[in-house]
Amino acid sequence: MERTIIHTDQAPAPVGPYNQAVVASGQMIFVAGQIALDPATAELVGRGDVAAQTHQAIANLAAILTAAGASFDNVVKTSIFLKNMEDFATVNQVYGQYFGGPSAPARACVEVARLPRDGMVEIECIAVI
Repeated sequence: MERTIIHTDQAPAPVGPYNQAVVASGQMIFVAGQIALDPATAELVGRGDVAAQTHQAIANLAAILTAAGASFDNVVKTSIFLKNMEDFATVNQVYGQYFGGPSAPARACVEVARLPRDGMVEIECIAVI
């Protein structure tokens, strides 16, 4: 299997032993979970504001997808991890601004005990080009 590692300075650098994304067999893009880190400062943005954090996490996904030659139109699956399921409606509203309509990807959303950097939301995706 051919593997291509994707890295862009337009998204935060990984904070552990992983890559921003991996393209497998030239067509499947697996994007690592993104939290609301500012790519320029590596600082968490929107502390206490789940909408701002969701926008930033999605912006980070977009930058990585672009670096891999893809866009949101190529996304077939997303997973959302929430620190608090009470934020579901807000995250869903923001998410719908980017992924909506009849071609929206499949999705899972789960509550977790804690996220890196004490973020409120993390989003990962799989895309096909």
